[in-house]
Amino acid sequence: MGRLSAVPLSAIVLGIAGLIPFVGFAALAVSGSDGGLGTIGLSPRTILSAYGAVIASFLGGIRWGAAAARNSGNGDYFIAIVPSLVAWAAMAAPAPWDLRTLGILVLAWGLIDQDLPRRGLAPVWLGRLRLVLSGVAGAALLVAA
Repeated sequence: MGRLSAVPLSAIVLGIAGLIPFVGFAALAVSGSDGGLGTIGLSPRTILSAYGAVIASFLGGIRWGAAAARNSGNGDYFIAIVPSLVAWAAMAAPAPWDLRTLGILVLAWGLIDQDLPRRGLAPVWLGRLRLVLSGVAGAALLVAA
């Protein structure tokens, strides 16, 4: 019954904290303000793109870790590298395709990973939490694009 338990508080808190850069930098990008980042040669879009790529790689790591923990097979390892590769390519894409690609990737990966709880590779709460977090993060990337 442990697999059906409530979402750990730390997962909720850290998940929400991880959304702050998405929402904050997307808001700055949409507003046209650079939030003072221009003084160091950066823009909210650049930081948002880099953060989105890092998080996309992290999402692939979830599948890799789940596969390793349950020895689920080669397919999961191959699928796990897709977010990193797509995110890397997205960072080389011109605006607005960089953020569009990352936004679609993050949204899609929230859905793709729903098979992990169904297959017993992750707790049910993780699938639900991932839908919410991926929804907000993906939307922020698409809005900023």
